[in-house]
Amino acid sequence: MKLYEEYKETNIFWATSIPVNWKEIKIKHLFSERSEKGFPNEPLLSATQRRGVIPTALFETRTVVATKGLETLKRVDIGDFVISLRSFQGGIEYAYYSGIISPAYTIMTPKSLIYKGYFKYLAKSYLFIDLLKTCVTGIREGQNINYSLLKKSYLPVPSWDEQIKIERFLDFKILKINKFIKDTKREIELLKEQKQAEINRAVTKGLDSNAPMKDSGIDWLGEIPEHWEVKFLSQVCKEQCVSNRFVKNQNLLSLSYGRIKNKDINSTEGLLPASFDTYQIVNSGNIILRLTDLQNDHKSLRTGLVTQTGIITSAYTCILPNQLILPEYLHSLLHSFDICKVFYGMGGGLRQSIGFKEIRRLLTLLPPLDEQKIIIERCNLLSRNIEKMISGIEKEISLTQEYKISLISDVVTGKVDVRDVKIEEIFELETLDEVEAELEVEEVTEE
Repeated sequence: MKLYEEYKETNIFWATSIPVNWKEIKIKHLFSERSEKGFPNEPLLSATQRRGVIPTALFETRTVVATKGLETLKRVDIGDFVISLRSFQGGIEYAYYSGIISPAYTIMTPKSLIYKGYFKYLAKSYLFIDLLKTCVTGIREGQNINYSLLKKSYLPVPSWDEQIKIERFLDFKILKINKFIKDTKREIELLKEQKQAEINRAVTKGLDSNAPMKDSGIDWLGEIPEHWEVKFLSQVCKEQCVSNRFVKNQNLLSLSYGRIKNKDINSTEGLLPASFDTYQIVNSGNIILRLTDLQNDHKSLRTGLVTQTGIITSAYTCILPNQLILPEYLHSLLHSFDICKVFYGMGGGLRQSIGFKEIRRLLTLLPPLDEQKIIIERCNLLSRNIEKMISGIEKEISLTQEYKISLISDVVTGKVDVRDVKIEEIFELETLDEVEAELEVEEVTEE
């Protein structure tokens, strides 16, 4: 992409020069403020940083839904822009729907000089967000955007036709970038599935594909190597319950997405008790099972291998493998059981939670110790290789996302000229959910 032929200096601190044919206009001349109230029957809306202004019904699991005083909420039309309490972090939000929203928000309606498609991108550029940060006021740092300050600021404004060309160019480019990111993230998911499938096969079938097989006696599992034993879980481990009441250990651990992680005991994030006396002590080699909320939560990973001494909530079941089985192998086996949703069937009826008593007769595979060791070594090598591949792909995604952000800022501030860029005549814009929501990788935290 080429530069404009000529630039000029501006009063815009975050865009010190713009194309000579562009104007610099104060926000108050580009937008009017909408403060219409008294529409209680309109749909409730929420302002989200990733998905713009959308119906609260699409976002209700993450926000408090208002049920009273609806007549005091402000009306929003499609094409309006909403300054939310956290706009300084991610830009001003575009309204994809009409409805009503919190009176704490400022509603901006574009006038004839500014094209909503152009400003939709400008409002999310990192340079414009720098401007928003200078207009932050409130009791707490970063509480809100002061619109009386913001509206005195200048924006770079191309001609109406050029604004439309900029929107069309960015629509096309961002769609292609998002498709690439989505496809690349799918590669990561496939690699993770491959890793899990190969580990499952190794811990339940062994590494020798030519080994004689026998029926395991476990319906969902089928055959296992003939020389392997099948024992009850209670025959290869026992429950460990060591109270922290008198030990006062402060190394707080949590089970997060199938891993045991350290947690800051002084952090304000998440719910922490006033005292950790009710927590339990765990040690390296213990296996943690989160056997709670079995009926409602079918997504979380429920097993974790402890690699250090610390404390964890007593709501979890802690087991200690005996000399017949390696902790790493038992954890991998139970993790495979977890992936196959074996534990969910044990919380039948009204029971949301179970303990060691309910799983002690769970049939468990027991290869010879030397074979367990080889299986774990092979699984660890497989995990390292695939994680290395995933790390490389994630780096590629990160660089692509940085390019997308930079591209938007360069185009909307006139650092590059896209007026003559040829765009394919036919391209389909995906819906908001498909373009943005599918790019979100949600990590489920189990605590």
